Amino acid sequence: MSIFAELRAGVVTASAAETRRLAARLAAELPPDRTLALHGDLGVGKTTFVQGLAEGLGIQHPVTSPTFNILHLHRGAPPGAAPARNLIHLDAYRLENAHQTAGLMVEDFMESPYCLAVEWPERIAGWLPPDTLHLDLAIESPGRHRISLRA
Repeated sequence: MSIFAELRAGVVTASAAETRRLAARLAAELPPDRTLALHGDLGVGKTTFVQGLAEGLGIQHPVTSPTFNILHLHRGAPPGAAPARNLIHLDAYRLENAHQTAGLMVEDFMESPYCLAVEWPERIAGWLPPDTLHLDLAIESPGRHRISLRA
C-alpha cells in the first residue's frame, strides 16, 4: 500500500519516533514543490511530523518549531544524484490573516525543489496553493496519535 493510501485511511502512531518515520516515508514520495497543511491542536505532533519530513529529505541539523521566528528554512542533502530539496517550515499561529505572509517573503525561499510545511494553516488558508495536501493530526488516546490525509 502506498504511503498516500495509508494516510487516507488514517495511521495511528504510538511514539514520536513512529510519527517521524511515517513523515520520512511521505517525504520520500512527495513530488517536488509541494505544500503540506498540518491541521491539529497544540501538542498533536505537528513539529514532530516536520522533523520526520526533514529526516526524509536528508536534513542533518535539528528542526524545531518556528513559533517565534514564524519561518525556518532547512536545506536538504539527500543521498544520490537528486537535487537537494529545501524544507520551509512555517508556523502561522501568530499570523492574523493570509495577507501577512507577503511580509515574510515565503515565495523567496520556495526554490525548486521544495516542500513547504505549514502549521496552523487555517490562519492563512486563502494563501495556500490549490494542490496543498491537508493532513489532520490528532490525539486518539494517551500515547496514540492519528495522522490522516484529507481526500
